[in-house]
Amino acid sequence: MEPSYILATDVGSTTTKARFFGKVDGRWRFIASGEAPTTVEKPVEDVTMGVRNAIREVEELTGHMIMDNAKEELSILMPYKGDKVGVDIYVSTSSAGGGLQMLVQGVVKSITAESAQRAALGAGAIVMDVLSVDDGRDDYYKIETLRFLRPDIVLLAGGTDWGDKTHVLEMTELLSKARPRPRLGAEYRLPVVYAGNVAVREDVKKMLKNDFEVIITDNLRPKIEVEEVEQARNAILYLFMEHVMAHAPGYDKLKKLVSTSIMPTPAGEGMMIRTFSEMKRVNVIGVGLGGATTNIYSNFEGRFLRTVSANLGMSYSVGNVFKEAGAENVLRWIPFEMDVKDLMEVVYNKMIRPTTIPITVEDLVIEHSLAREAIRLGFNHHKYLARELKGVKKERTISDIFEEVKPEDTYIEMFNVSHIIGTGGLLSRAPRRNQSMMILTDAFQPRGFTSLLQDSVFMMPHLGVLSTIQKEIALDIFEKECLVYMGTVVAGVGTDKIGAKVATIELEWEDKKKTLDLSFGQIIREPIPKEINVKIRVNPSSNFDFGNGFGKSIERTISGGVVGVIFDGRGRPIYLPEDEKERKKLLISWYDSINLYPESKIEEWRKGL
Repeated sequence: MEPSYILATDVGSTTTKARFFGKVDGRWRFIASGEAPTTVEKPVEDVTMGVRNAIREVEELTGHMIMDNAKEELSILMPYKGDKVGVDIYVSTSSAGGGLQMLVQGVVKSITAESAQRAALGAGAIVMDVLSVDDGRDDYYKIETLRFLRPDIVLLAGGTDWGDKTHVLEMTELLSKARPRPRLGAEYRLPVVYAGNVAVREDVKKMLKNDFEVIITDNLRPKIEVEEVEQARNAILYLFMEHVMAHAPGYDKLKKLVSTSIMPTPAGEGMMIRTFSEMKRVNVIGVGLGGATTNIYSNFEGRFLRTVSANLGMSYSVGNVFKEAGAENVLRWIPFEMDVKDLMEVVYNKMIRPTTIPITVEDLVIEHSLAREAIRLGFNHHKYLARELKGVKKERTISDIFEEVKPEDTYIEMFNVSHIIGTGGLLSRAPRRNQSMMILTDAFQPRGFTSLLQDSVFMMPHLGVLSTIQKEIALDIFEKECLVYMGTVVAGVGTDKIGAKVATIELEWEDKKKTLDLSFGQIIREPIPKEINVKIRVNPSSNFDFGNGFGKSIERTISGGVVGVIFDGRGRPIYLPEDEKERKKLLISWYDSINLYPESKIEEWRKGL
């Protein structure tokens, strides 16, 4: 029987959110939301109290009774009893207490350690450190690192099945000697997921059994050319619920109420990206731009990957964004006069008061510039792990993940990515949708024909966990109530002189026809809504490729959005002049053509040149 009402909650580190969905006139709708402070710490130390307060706000807004208020402890009325009483499904995600934090150990940094990292990230974890035999650190330093960190779970991997045992046992011995303590609950034993060479399973269990809870799963790399992360990922999710969350105050009560397992918030977010991609049969990239972290998701040709840049965010980690990107990369997006010292003062103020929001247009431009760089750096980290499996790889250091990753180094081909989805406070609450679209375009630099979408009300984690039991309903709500279709970006790869011809573009929709000449360094916006399908033919010059080869014509039928269709003639990679005056002049022309900021400000910046 199809449900009538669904409740979803997200127990965050500071705020607990409730989202209420129902079937209205035969269509699934988002009805109301409630928020309350998370109550994981003293004096309450019971997460269900924060959940109760968030749900009560939903009840007050809708007049719908969800909880059994006659009971002292939180109780959800299930199933729906008619006359606005009860719900049919209750699901929840959680990132309280910093979410799921993991330590990863492997034998070879660029092979098993990298596979283990992918498995941990895919389960919604923040990876605290990655240790391997060949990472260049001495054993005493590794033991010191293990003792200092307080993970929730350790993932130990290494070796192909029935291959060499020595290095796996070496890493196991280090773990045994270090005896890292769990982050939550001093009384319970730290879970270790072993996903390595089957030949040493019993040895690993024997070496760790006195101090750890050992869970055995299939080898991540049974053969050098094969990677199987799903079972390890599922084991991590199970342990998150049974071991980690069981020791957080009140989770044992919450666990009994939900219709399916509680999921880490980033895993729920990634699950919705994956569900959207698989059910629509399209390649998708997603970004969750948070205050402390930047999560990048991709589902490309059936391969799902999530990466988290735990030190890149727009409030608490904004200083790291500035440090990793460098002042020059942030300043290149700013169209008015500003030196490095002034920029540093803005960043320092944000670091001191991370929850403040911009009060001037100039502050907003700076924040958007930092957002571009945070996503760009996060995407480079993502592409660093989104690579074909190889037995022998060139030496890399941790700093390499912030360098530009060459297209041939990653299996993600941007011409074949049809959708980019953005979520997070800065993107969702941008004063104009045009700004969110431009940030995503500049950061990801899509190629060919790409739809850009935005989570308008931060429902992705809730719908992601719902999709594990009701895929069609989750996708229906996601598309109709959550996503904002901002528009489509049409862009080509190549470079030329400013003003040179990039392409002639022919548009045809309804009873209208239009021809555009796109020049290098130019952006053209056509305000076409989502409901209208437009047939587009691009005839590029010999220096540009729009997906069919350099100088070759290509036809597509696309739709617009709240911003419209953007024809991006800036080349790929995006060209910015070295001359400061020319760069600012070009930026102002772009921001003007997209209607990015108020006309009065655009004119003021233009006069300042």
